[in-house]
Amino acid sequence: MSKNISEEKSSYLGIDPIPRLLLRQALPAAIGFMVMSVNMVVDTFFVGQYIGELAIGAISVIFPISFLFSSIGMSIGIGGGSIVSRALGEGRKEKALLSFNNQITLTIILAIVALIVGLFLKIPILNAFGAKGGIMPLAISYFNIVLLGIPFLALSMMANNNLRAEGKAKVAMVALLIPSVLNIFLDYLFIDIMNWGMEGAGWATSISYIGCAVFIAFFYISGKGELKVIPQLFKIDKKIISEIFSIGSVNLVRQGTISLLAIVLNNTLYYYGNLEGGMGGEIAISVYGLATRMTMFALFPLIGIAQGFMPIAGYNFGAKKYERVSKVINTALISGVIIASFIGGLLVFGADLIPHIFTKDQKLITYAPNAIFWIFSSTPIIVFHLIPPSFYQAIGKAKPALFLTLIRQGVFLIPLVLILPRYFGIEGVWYSFPISDILSAIICYSFLRKSTKKLIS
Repeated sequence: MSKNISEEKSSYLGIDPIPRLLLRQALPAAIGFMVMSVNMVVDTFFVGQYIGELAIGAISVIFPISFLFSSIGMSIGIGGGSIVSRALGEGRKEKALLSFNNQITLTIILAIVALIVGLFLKIPILNAFGAKGGIMPLAISYFNIVLLGIPFLALSMMANNNLRAEGKAKVAMVALLIPSVLNIFLDYLFIDIMNWGMEGAGWATSISYIGCAVFIAFFYISGKGELKVIPQLFKIDKKIISEIFSIGSVNLVRQGTISLLAIVLNNTLYYYGNLEGGMGGEIAISVYGLATRMTMFALFPLIGIAQGFMPIAGYNFGAKKYERVSKVINTALISGVIIASFIGGLLVFGADLIPHIFTKDQKLITYAPNAIFWIFSSTPIIVFHLIPPSFYQAIGKAKPALFLTLIRQGVFLIPLVLILPRYFGIEGVWYSFPISDILSAIICYSFLRKSTKKLIS
């Protein structure tokens, strides 16, 4: 008799054929992130069509801030999930349970701290991230409400990584589907029907985060997974917490670097956009915001592969099945390049058409295609930025994971964004993306190749 997916044990991660196993783990994650990307596209459509082009700039400013705060939960979940998958592979379920329950405590505490910081430092934060001119009042309206949903988003992201760590990829997918579908419906209700403007967009987003957290809480409290909510294990264990932070800090630093990149980009775009008479700084930020709405669409299969890859690599590493670890690395890279080449081609060759989907503003329609073309011109090699650091996180190696995480944004992209516009104007911002992608992909792959040779030698 086949087992219900919620009762399925994690041992299949060390037994099933790698290609089928990666598909089984990656497809639900990819579908979940695809719906999230559609959700972001729909958000952009509604605010662009019903509120205006500056609203696109406002949500592009808020997005990295909200994800910086919520990345607390994702970082704890990635660090703790790595412990969970390796502990299950080693047959140490007690350690897996302790890790999971300590993650709940950590996430609640740190998410509340992030909420308080956001409430009291709202204006300086928004200003730093590029909420300039007419974008600021729209950003304030949206941020005030989205901030309330951040603790729920943090808990959801933490738990989602643990669902994948114990092999519950389909449940993790459903957890991502719920807020995405709910947000699309609420966007239509609050923005179009009820005409609530940016406040409507904010409430749609926050309520969708709460819906996701409620679903995951019900799943774990009902005891359907291998991991259980055990209040006695909420007490902080210093050794577990140290390991969680050691591995999870990689993701937190990554998100911090992405947020720093957002600050540099938005302020650079505002400055050079004003220098170019026809564009204007606020429109330049909105152009980038529109282009990045497509980023999740471009990356959802690759994020799915990386998310599906980690528990397989972690479990088999813990079980000392190193040939399976090597095989899943190769399978993930090859499939990622093939899929990303197809998606990158669609975005690059469809760059002229994409802005018409979101806005009627002629400036955005004029300037956005060039940004989209350059930003996504190197999409086929993006998988080489994702799999190497994911591999090191999966096996508990924090230092190389941290280094490879910082390569693209921190070492190459931010300096290029500051330097190239001095010579090429705002075009230099767009050129920075493919150059940093190529350089960082070479370095990441070199590290991974050396580690793979040592693993199977």
